[in-house]
Amino acid sequence: MELIETKQKIDRALLVTVDTGKFDAESSLSELCELCESAGAKPVLTVLQKLDKVESATYVGSGKLEEIKEIISSYEINLIICDCELTPTQIKTLERECDVRVIDRTTLILDIFASRAKSREGKLQVELAQLKYLLPRLTGKGVELSRLGGGIGTRGPGETKLETDRRHIHRRMETLKSQLKDVENHRKRIRERRLKDGVITVAIVGYTNAGKSTLMNYLTDAGVLAQDKLFATLDPTSRALKLPSGVTVMLIDTVGLVRRLPHGLVEAFKSTLEEAALSDIILNVCDASSEEASVHMKVTADLLAELGCGDTPIINVYNKCDKLSPLEIGGDNDKNVHISAKLGKGIDKLLEAIDNNLPVRVKKVKMLLPFSMGGMSNEIREKATLISENYTAEGIEIEAVIDEEMYRRLKAYITD
Repeated sequence: MELIETKQKIDRALLVTVDTGKFDAESSLSELCELCESAGAKPVLTVLQKLDKVESATYVGSGKLEEIKEIISSYEINLIICDCELTPTQIKTLERECDVRVIDRTTLILDIFASRAKSREGKLQVELAQLKYLLPRLTGKGVELSRLGGGIGTRGPGETKLETDRRHIHRRMETLKSQLKDVENHRKRIRERRLKDGVITVAIVGYTNAGKSTLMNYLTDAGVLAQDKLFATLDPTSRALKLPSGVTVMLIDTVGLVRRLPHGLVEAFKSTLEEAALSDIILNVCDASSEEASVHMKVTADLLAELGCGDTPIINVYNKCDKLSPLEIGGDNDKNVHISAKLGKGIDKLLEAIDNNLPVRVKKVKMLLPFSMGGMSNEIREKATLISENYTAEGIEIEAVIDEEMYRRLKAYITD
């Protein structure tokens, strides 16, 4: 028997959005194009309509719907992606009128997550988010459920689960929650062990495709998938990183963010995002070459505030500065650093900023000890990290990285 290889047909997508003034529709539509490409589809054309509010039955107005139908026939479109969360009625009506599959922004993001998740926790989180989203949409499904493996929007739990009754779906969701609880408890025990052992954690957060995984790989040789696409990395990765001061920290890469990230995903990935919320230092990485860098930083800052990270030191890391002119690059300090993770530029300043933001329990300090405390130098060598030691007329000048207990004992002698 001869095996015949068949290539999966790439979906040709029409992207549709309604601008009601509630968000920047053009920027969101541009991001939807990137999401579409990340999912493996080809965005052929985009359609934007300005309305006071979306149409309850068809999402777009009747005239725009006719225009969409003409585009579908002219450009061989087989998928419509709407940049909004659609109701079951809107999906059913659009599929009936246009005779192609219709999905929304949330379904698209869920599909990307389903294809990227590798760990057990990631798969559980994605399936739970998908079931939460699909549960109220089980009735009235049209073209989408009639196609097994019909492309984008069909990955995940599987059609058999989606067609079972609501009680079964609820039971499955409870099972997933229970399994996730076990994973969360395991993650909690790991965090408690790190805290007990005095391990300092540094979380890399930020907008998707900002170069977080590239930075992680450069600093730690983690081997994390780094591609120029949205949500290239989904599962968190932890690696040890030794700072110039001699302190070793645990660097954690987290899932990327997008504007208007579906609430169900935020909830499902809460345990993963808590890695950032409970870390000692947060690196908020953004693509400095993007025209929307400030918007991306705000998206991340808003989520960090929602997670209760107000007291955690945050270092804003402006990545991809190799794409900027020298005049466009600002100055660096302990809270703002400009780098190119791809070329390794500015990494020394980033590491210095991390050193300078270390928590008090492990802090780099300078002190002047009286000669009568000369034996303290030996204790610092044994229990801390001695950076430099100089004997002067006033006493012993020492620069070291010390823990919280030693910090309290020597606080009176610390000069910087």
